[in-house]
Amino acid sequence: MVAPDAESNMIIQAYKHNGTLHRVWKSTTILKRTETTVIGANDKTLVTESDGRTWITREPAICYFHAQQWFNVIGMLRNDGIYFYCNISSPFLMEENVLKYIDYDLDLKIYPDMTFSLLDEDEYEQHKKWMHYPKKLDKILYGQIEQLKSWVRQRKGPFAPGFIDHWYERFLTYRW
Repeated sequence: MVAPDAESNMIIQAYKHNGTLHRVWKSTTILKRTETTVIGANDKTLVTESDGRTWITREPAICYFHAQQWFNVIGMLRNDGIYFYCNISSPFLMEENVLKYIDYDLDLKIYPDMTFSLLDEDEYEQHKKWMHYPKKLDKILYGQIEQLKSWVRQRKGPFAPGFIDHWYERFLTYRW
């Protein structure tokens, strides 16, 4: 898997377990790429939902994707601090300039004080029944939630002090 070069743009596509397209972010600037990670940024980017509705993101965001982790992390820069929205998902894959992953409904929202809430468990339970998630997948996803919480507590990866600010500053240099 090879991601496009830094400073180029990529499209992000989230799918559901049954293969249906869930959500598309039209343009995200790649800030760094390796064989296992992609760090991107966007601001006021167009997002299209599966039902055709569209909306524009409200604030700058730094996106962290890892090819060996079952989650991705969005750090949103708001006036009152950095909020993180973590999608419990399949590891990503790249096809040309499109980053793809499967969204498994569960989300971890992290507040500027680094407290967190697990979201959408009811949606996950509905989709688990409807799309017949295997028991092994359930174990993987809940295990990844615990790993993600551990990263938050340890201030590891995208939760490290200065991580989001560093990549946002880099993003600002690419925009001009």
